[in-house]
Amino acid sequence: MSPEPSQNGDEKPQKPLHELLSSTLVDLYVGEENNHYPLHEKLLCYHSPFFASVFYNKDNKSSRTKEYGLPEIEDKPFALFVGWLYARALRGPEEERDIGPLLDLYFLASKLQIKALETDIVETIRAFYHDNETYPGLRRVQYVYANTDEDNVMREMMVGSVARYLTLADSIPEHWANALKKNGQLSVDIIRSIQQWHLEARQVPDARDASVDRGRNAFKGAVGFSHVDEGSSMENVKEEHEEEDDEEESHVNGNGVA
Repeated sequence: MSPEPSQNGDEKPQKPLHELLSSTLVDLYVGEENNHYPLHEKLLCYHSPFFASVFYNKDNKSSRTKEYGLPEIEDKPFALFVGWLYARALRGPEEERDIGPLLDLYFLASKLQIKALETDIVETIRAFYHDNETYPGLRRVQYVYANTDEDNVMREMMVGSVARYLTLADSIPEHWANALKKNGQLSVDIIRSIQQWHLEARQVPDARDASVDRGRNAFKGAVGFSHVDEGSSMENVKEEHEEEDDEEESHVNGNGVA
């Protein structure tokens, strides 16, 4: 559970739940089917500046009716949000396919301006990949890029993980090579992530040194700097190759990684 950021960016102490369970409820109608969620107004607005602007603004009709519709929001991530709102905890993913709903919840948290929830989700996903010794697959990174802007914490975590994966690999897997050729922003972000490691010069091979092979060692029978591995490329290290369901695939658009 992450501390709630204050308006000036500093962390503020959390109020206990019982202080936020006011008698006033608001009625939220979510998704195309208008699923009804009666929630405590004070609790909701304490965590979400978005909802505070809806229900605490006297010029807004919803501040009087205590009703608000979110037809563009899917029900599943909103239900996860409600669970977090009252428990201030997330259930960690048991397998890679559980990452998808957490990403949808992350995008919802961004829309509702709930920084503490965003932080909790990033930490939960980071811990899953670390504890299982896996890395985000290309489709996961594409999905994040399609639904976030630059300078995003989830992007940074995903790209930082991929930077390590590709740096430690003997060669670049074919699907990653194709993606990097098509999307310059992803390539730039990976280089930026490596720069943030602040490696000492002695730790990095110098291609100007006559003793350096410049990447032309033979890897698995192939020779050449530009070799792309069509199979797996790292021993004892796994990258998750999840199959995209139709719902997630539909979110990968022109703004994402090609």
